[in-house]
Amino acid sequence: MKHELRMGLAALAVSLMTSVMPAKADFWSDAGAKYKGVTLHGVTESTPPSNYIKDVLAPAFEKATGIKVEIETTSWDQMYDKAIKDMEAKTGIYDMVYIEQDIIYAYLARDFLVDITKSLKDDPSLKAPEYDETHFTTFANYFKNADGDLFGIPMEAFIKLYLYRTDLFNDPAIKEAFKKETGKDLVPAKTHEEYTQIAEFFTKWGKDHNLELWGTTAQAHTGHPASWYEFFESIAPTFGVYNWGIDASKNYSASVANGGTMNSDKAKAALKYWLHLRDIAPPESPASTWTEVGTTFAAGRAAQGLVYGENAAWIAADAEKSKVVGNVGVALPPLAPGVMEDAEAGKGYIGYYDGGAFGLPVTSKNKEAALLFLQYIGQDSVQGDWAVAAPRITNTATYDDPKVIEMDKKLNGYYTMLKNDGKLFAGAPPYPFHAQVREATAPIFYKILLGEVSSDDGLDQMAAAAEAELKNLGYRK
Repeated sequence: MKHELRMGLAALAVSLMTSVMPAKADFWSDAGAKYKGVTLHGVTESTPPSNYIKDVLAPAFEKATGIKVEIETTSWDQMYDKAIKDMEAKTGIYDMVYIEQDIIYAYLARDFLVDITKSLKDDPSLKAPEYDETHFTTFANYFKNADGDLFGIPMEAFIKLYLYRTDLFNDPAIKEAFKKETGKDLVPAKTHEEYTQIAEFFTKWGKDHNLELWGTTAQAHTGHPASWYEFFESIAPTFGVYNWGIDASKNYSASVANGGTMNSDKAKAALKYWLHLRDIAPPESPASTWTEVGTTFAAGRAAQGLVYGENAAWIAADAEKSKVVGNVGVALPPLAPGVMEDAEAGKGYIGYYDGGAFGLPVTSKNKEAALLFLQYIGQDSVQGDWAVAAPRITNTATYDDPKVIEMDKKLNGYYTMLKNDGKLFAGAPPYPFHAQVREATAPIFYKILLGEVSSDDGLDQMAAAAEAELKNLGYRK
């Protein structure tokens, strides 16, 4: 899941306003004429990509069409709460809602969203010449139904990657000390054992040299879903535990006894590994969500860590917010034997492919005007500057934009990694019971983090709780 870091885009909005104006401006003015005076309302999480919509794309759209757009950016939990309550009550407050990749299946099951593909076919007058849903990357598939119709316009997509401090990894004295202590060269880890060894080394190095430096990040909040997501979406898959350990083909089993893997030996090894990293990470880690992990790394407090890609740009390039500008390397997460082979064969994945889309609630009172705005943010011509401001790519053409190619150099190849290796990552499993299973198991997970139950016993309890909830929901027969 994601991260609530704001970016100051006011100045950027002014400088980029002209560049986001589409070439076929006549369509936008003509199509928008009948809706002049309409104000669209949207709600989303306060993230760099969403703030770009609010500060840059919404004003540009209003200039092109006369339709005003007000985007409410708020916290992750408030964003969900407001959107779901509005759609459940059918109050029609919002014309656009942010749909994170992992919640789309629940929304589709409850018929919350307008079929965008069908709507544009039914009324061709609303179809923008520059909008083409075939231009989206394969990440758009997460927002389609079984018939292939699109229910959300992708607005951010990124992988959770392994960041490391190049200044530390390339420091001659540090390299010599690491070699002397371990007998190995100091390079980004390929295995969990290597990652642990590097983490232990840098935590000790920081202590020995009186530095505010630790060996790894850890998104390990003891009472926030961010820690649950870190384990099941980012750590467990690298050990070969996929889809949260729930096997839909085996009666939605979670426990090993019934064919699942939530409490398997691999899962238990993964949790012990992560808990150890938590213990040698910066002291703020037990209170860290996705937000604090990014700020911890940007503050220079960790030598390496798993960080959501949407934060990579400001961490690597914004000197006002980051102390490690110019010193950020990117790599794939460390993996257990066989995991890469599973990913390449389509049987598993190596980490989390996160992101979201803007959907149109069926309860909206301004569906036609909202469809125009969704196409506006989905066209190729606005993507390049957006990807530079916040490292998210949803359209295939964006990779070839000169500004993106130049930014890729500053990010040490992050966009190249996303393009070439994004297929090795995966979003959350297509479970409409996503929130229910998370809520049924998270309290036990927090007890593990607090030391109130052992990790092995806790995973056993979580697997049992997951199966009980799935039985209550009617999935387990």
